[in-house]
Amino acid sequence: MIHVSQAAVSEIRRIKSKQQPNVLFRLAVKPGGCSGFFYDLSFDKAIKVDDQVFDLDELQVVIDKASLNYLNGLRVDYSEDLMGGGFRFHNPQAIATCGCGNSFSLSH
Repeated sequence: MIHVSQAAVSEIRRIKSKQQPNVLFRLAVKPGGCSGFFYDLSFDKAIKVDDQVFDLDELQVVIDKASLNYLNGLRVDYSEDLMGGGFRFHNPQAIATCGCGNSFSLSH
């Protein structure tokens, strides 16, 4: 299960309102970053064959099958500080994270 905080939902909705109508919010894990994998937040116009759609805190989130294995238990938050705003990821499966908080590594 994935949890998206109310602050993150609000920010995603704010960004989504500036996109084309009827776009889908997509959460994915991709290889790269300082620690091996990174979280990719994007908008997409279509649901692909292996995608799963979740209704999380009144927000539809599209996740591809491969990324789903890395996201179980993930908590996504959004906060602002003196350096600006940003999404924060808390993944119980990660054994290490980069200082930026968007890159992580796994034991498997």
